[in-house]
Amino acid sequence: MAKHAYVFPGQGSQFVGMGKDLYDNYPAAKALFEQANDILGFRITDLMFSGTDEDLKQTRVTQPAIFLHSVIRAKMLDDFKPDMVAGHSLGEFSALVANGTLSFEDGLKLVYQRAMAMQEACEMQPSTMAAVLALEDEKVEEICAGINGVVVPANYNCPGQLVISGSIEAVNEACEKLKEAGAKRALVLPVGGAFHSPLMEPAREKLALAIENTHFNEPSCPVYQNVTASAVSDKNEIKKNLVSQLTAPVRWTQSVKAMWNDGGSKFTEIGPGKVLQGLVKKIAPEAEAESIN
Repeated sequence: MAKHAYVFPGQGSQFVGMGKDLYDNYPAAKALFEQANDILGFRITDLMFSGTDEDLKQTRVTQPAIFLHSVIRAKMLDDFKPDMVAGHSLGEFSALVANGTLSFEDGLKLVYQRAMAMQEACEMQPSTMAAVLALEDEKVEEICAGINGVVVPANYNCPGQLVISGSIEAVNEACEKLKEAGAKRALVLPVGGAFHSPLMEPAREKLALAIENTHFNEPSCPVYQNVTASAVSDKNEIKKNLVSQLTAPVRWTQSVKAMWNDGGSKFTEIGPGKVLQGLVKKIAPEAEAESIN
């Protein structure tokens, strides 16, 4: 039976003005945005609607902003009944609100704690990420493993597009070796730290404590988690995978393939941007893919 999958974007999809149409046109959305301002203790809506690109690039702003846009957009849909959900990195929290595992309030609090913990981890050690194009995953894994320093595959985005993460020196060395091995590009990204690498361990420990103290419900439908790239319906397993996610790779290619294999024939991306829609088309070309933002 054909199933409808909803997917939620992560960091990097933000833009100035995001969510303003929701705020202006839906009283229920406006109420949720105002609730978010109260929970966070600052007016994130001001930064989302009329801030600068620099404002939105701060991790403590970016992550809750994208979460709010995605979750509130989903709540405003009349016919929102997912058969399966997934989110890219941060987007996994949006997915868990979408399938009822987390409440709106708890999801936002966890996202903000995650963002602050990641920001602190980034400041503890200079680190970065790089996008690698047109090289087999196995070759990227092999080259990273052979470098003396912290550098690991972080995001398996789609076939031929993998992001690596680690210390600045190790990532730079890996980029040179990846280009020598035939990568079309190995480009250092303008990010503040090594997300989804062992350098996020201090953030993982803080997030683990926050997740342990948060109430999780049984989900209304399976979530395909970044860590396992498989359907998960047990709330305790969801918790465990959510903690592991900070230091483990985002297996997006594998997750979309698993959803497709499990009957997911239509994928709807909800949130800012159209990045995931594009990735789905590359991973499962026969699937129907759309975005709602």
